[in-house]
Parts: sequence; C-alpha cells; structure tokens
Amino acid sequence: MKNKIAVVFGGTGFIGRQIVRELASQGVRVKVATRVPESAYFLKPYGAVGQVVPVLCDYSKPESIHDITRGADFVVNSVGILFQKGKAKFSKVHTDLPANIAQACVDNAVDRFVHISALGCENGASKYAKSKLAGEEAIKEIFPKVTILRPSVVFGPDDDFFNKFAEMSVYPIMLPLIGGGKTKFQPVYVGDVADAVMCALTFSSSGNQNPCGQTYELGGPEVVSFKDIYKLIAKYTGRKRILLPLPFCMAKVMAMCMSLLPKPPLTCDQVTSLKQDNVLSETSLSLADLGIHPKAMASVVPDYLERYRSGGKFASELEASNPA
Repeated sequence: MKNKIAVVFGGTGFIGRQIVRELASQGVRVKVATRVPESAYFLKPYGAVGQVVPVLCDYSKPESIHDITRGADFVVNSVGILFQKGKAKFSKVHTDLPANIAQACVDNAVDRFVHISALGCENGASKYAKSKLAGEEAIKEIFPKVTILRPSVVFGPDDDFFNKFAEMSVYPIMLPLIGGGKTKFQPVYVGDVADAVMCALTFSSSGNQNPCGQTYELGGPEVVSFKDIYKLIAKYTGRKRILLPLPFCMAKVMAMCMSLLPKPPLTCDQVTSLKQDNVLSETSLSLADLGIHPKAMASVVPDYLERYRSGGKFASELEASNPA
C-alpha cells in the first residue's frame, strides 16, 4: 500500500475522515477531493507532511472529477446527504456524481473503486433510498468491478445519530417515538466501515471471495429498535425522558414544518424511510466475509455520550461521593 495514491470523495465527512485516517496509516498518499480545500486542512495531520492533500474538485463538472482521479490507484466515494436543500438534490449527489466518478475511474484505469451506499436501498420507498440504488446501478454499468458497501446506521464519536438524540435528551422535552419506535436498526461502528474499505482495496478477505464486483451489507452484532436506542441513550447519559408515540401521519406533519429549517432534524422522506427496518438480509455478504468482527455499541457509545451526563465524565465520581 505504501506510496499508492488514493482519491477520497467526501473525505471531510464522518465516514470519509475515518477512511482518510486508515489510508494514511498504511502509507497511502491521499488526495481529498473537495469543493473547498481549506475545509479539509484538518485532515493533514492524519499523515506525514504532504501525505494527505486536499485538492479542489467541482463535483458538478465531470472534467474536474476526471482530472483529480488521474494517476490514482484507488478511489473511494463516501459522499452522501441526508436531506435535499437548494441545489443539493439526491439525484445529483447519490446518482449522477457516483456515475461520473465511475466513468473517471474507467478513463484513468483506476485499479479499485469502493462506493459507500446505504443498507436497505434495494427495497426502500424513500427518495433517499431510491437515489442510492440508482447510483449503485449506474456505477455497475460503467465500472463492474466496483465494491459496494451498504452500512446501516453508523455510530462513532462524531456521529449524527446517537449524538443528535443525546443532545435532545439534555432538554426537558418529550422525545418522539415515530411509528411507535418499532423500526429496527443494526448500527455499525465507523471504524469497522473504514476497515471494510481497506479490505476491499487490499483484497484482504478471509475467504476466497474477491471483493471486486461484490456488494456487502455492513451491520453490527446487535439489532435494536428505535425505542431501544432511546433507552440506551437514557442509560448512558443518565437522562430519562418521556417517550411520546407518534403515528407516521403526525410525524410527517411535524417533518413538513421542520423542513423549513436550514438543517432540518427530520424530513418527510426520513419519516418514509422509518417505515422499513434497516437490518442485514440473511443471504448478504457482510463484515464477517471480510474477516472483520464488528464492535458492539456498548464498547464505544458510552465513552462519547458521557459528555451529555450531568457532571460529564466525572459523573460516576460525583455519584460515588454523594450516594443517595
């Protein structure tokens, strides 16, 4: 891997940052494709001097994508959005962009291409899921040996899932249980997702299965409901809140109002996605097929949610010194 060149699209994002870190640790020279290079300067310390380089790339121009992938051995796409706003449409980000990246990989004879998609997109009714599936199909038409990774909800210290709900629990409000909180998830650790990318790039599979041209569903060892997630957050933060069951129809009305915010915490499309469980299928290739043993939530989540406890990381000491 040393002195190989990788281009990472979406390298400043939650998953992308972890991928950049792992590539740099293996001696790979990393170009981070970004519309604002200054926003990616924080990634430079992940490698030696000059090893991680943010490079200007206009995602809307195929020629710009072509130029940045020239000379690359590996390309990883982790670009994604959770809601549409202005010119940032699902079709552009999840379908058109991946197709343009795939074409650039073909034109520049890139050896390996890994694309981060989403678990359940093949059966999803939301616009988000449909755009993700369309992106997969477009890539496979152009670059058949692509490795596609479909993670479930991804957790880690900087995630926008556990952190978001834990932050909500700080305030004395009722927390909504959309659809009764019955939707199931199989959260996967961000480090395991990055390890899966590295396995796909190095062909380090535990079996004889070549990752090229394969699709892997990534999930952790636990399947939990939305209600279970709230309970875990209450356990790790020490903040119990009343859970308010909210029918899907009412949740959509609430989401319509929230969609007017610059960064909506809930959209109608996300309500639609919650009607479908987000767990691995029985016949799919998974982390185990890449030789990866997924981390449990209990081994990671409590450490970064402790800042939401009253007293923060010193809460346990305070509780011990002031017994009820």
